Amino acid sequence: MEPRRPPPDNMVAALEDVNLYASDPALRRCVTAVAADADAELTSQGAVLGSARTLQLADDANRHPPELRTHARTGERIDRVDFHPAWHELMALARRHGLANRPYADPRPSAWTVYATSLYLHSQVEAGTMCPTSMTQASIGVLAREPALFEALRPRLLSTEHDPRDLPLEAKASVAIGMGMTERQGGSDVRSNRTRAQPAGGGGGSWRLRGHKWFFSAPMCDAHLVLAQTDAGPTCFFVPRWRPDGARNAVHIQRLKDKVGNRSNASAEVEFDDAWGLRVGAAGRGIPTILEMASGSRLNCALASAGFLRQAFTQALHYARHRVAFGRTLIEQPLMARLLADLGLEAEAAMRLALTLAGCFGPSADPLAPAMRRVLVPVAKFWICKRAVEASAEAMEVFGGNGYVEEAPMGRLFREAPVNSIWEGSGNVICLDLLRAIARTPDDALRLLDRYAALARAEPRLAEAVETLRTAVRRPPEEQEPEARRIAAGWAKVAQACAMLEQAEPAAAEAFVASRFDPDWGAVLGISCGTAEARRLLDGMWRD
Repeated sequence: MEPRRPPPDNMVAALEDVNLYASDPALRRCVTAVAADADAELTSQGAVLGSARTLQLADDANRHPPELRTHARTGERIDRVDFHPAWHELMALARRHGLANRPYADPRPSAWTVYATSLYLHSQVEAGTMCPTSMTQASIGVLAREPALFEALRPRLLSTEHDPRDLPLEAKASVAIGMGMTERQGGSDVRSNRTRAQPAGGGGGSWRLRGHKWFFSAPMCDAHLVLAQTDAGPTCFFVPRWRPDGARNAVHIQRLKDKVGNRSNASAEVEFDDAWGLRVGAAGRGIPTILEMASGSRLNCALASAGFLRQAFTQALHYARHRVAFGRTLIEQPLMARLLADLGLEAEAAMRLALTLAGCFGPSADPLAPAMRRVLVPVAKFWICKRAVEASAEAMEVFGGNGYVEEAPMGRLFREAPVNSIWEGSGNVICLDLLRAIARTPDDALRLLDRYAALARAEPRLAEAVETLRTAVRRPPEEQEPEARRIAAGWAKVAQACAMLEQAEPAAAEAFVASRFDPDWGAVLGISCGTAEARRLLDGMWRD
């Protein structure tokens, strides 16, 4: 990688009109190994997403956040959320690229990998539009278990068209599905929810819901999967914005959340005033039903945060290649090169783990695919989302003061990164879910560790880490729980190291293993990148 001539006044131009897919050689090799027929499509997506115009749409959508309209001028409730035109263009782009439904609309065995790659690319540009599209995709498997309801929704769920109109379901060309779980008194403790559902009477399986949701994501969706109490216990309900009789449903938006990040997307507090709904799944089984949707969303959190890691790396790399300090470009300075190489390794390992897991959701010949879904989705969600928070701060620091202003690209990424660590279960919740998954199917965990042990034979420190995990899996629950974060972090580093050994270029794989199992690595990024040839490592991480 040759150092660049410094720009006028040493001010670095924006990174734009770059093909996000073609410039990422590790991603392209990873995808074409299992989905070569998607290379042209993803190259086209990468060009559109990295264009100056799309980047401007992302900026506009976040500078002009949604606005709530609770009432029409004539006084009736409309509970409508209005968005800047840029939001709708980005939503149309996401829908066209299959982010709301590809795994269910594309018959190719590689559909999950293509979907995951599209999400990974889109998240590098604009994250707010990921919320409604991700939840729509994650809802399809749940809704498919209700044949009559699903048949009515199928063409609209599988549509690649974005339809922003606020109309009854049957009048829409496409629909988006959201989720309502969290209440003010409980947070993650959804068993303490107070929203109540009662049979509406008159046949047809209708129910009436009364109560509130503290986070309703996202209120402009055409329907939501909602958790409510019944005599049988927590139950899942399909609650549309419009009732079957053509009247607006009684889901009243109280206010939009003033969030730290994710500004383009609306999140709300709502009250149900005898809102109409249909039961989804068995009575009293609402938590497992809606958590099935959450499992898909957790994968999407990991994929999006992997995209954040790539964005942090590429922005920092671009700046370092052009900015001059003390007579040299930043990238020519050994300490900066080491930091950038460390960031690049983190981004590549996150991408490889997340895409590998996405492939396990589709038809897979790997006998361990179910075990990987159960054990490694919470691992990836916990670790990759956490790493994106740290990486966004380090990337901002590469820019110095130029990164700590709103005109720079780093502020929005820095504010955005924490949401994926919180959404669908914050860190402690996810780590405890990992322990529960291991306790339910300990043989699955041990089979995964057997695979990792075989891959680690030539890497003593990695092999030792595998055996440490094996010991942890066999410990009693009361000893595991206080160590849940340590166990999850151990799983993440081992799984990523093995993915790198199996898939990555040898120099990158060796550097990853050498750095991640260095006793000093991890206090801050940039302590080690596993090699003295940081500049050479960086050459393989970006392609002009």
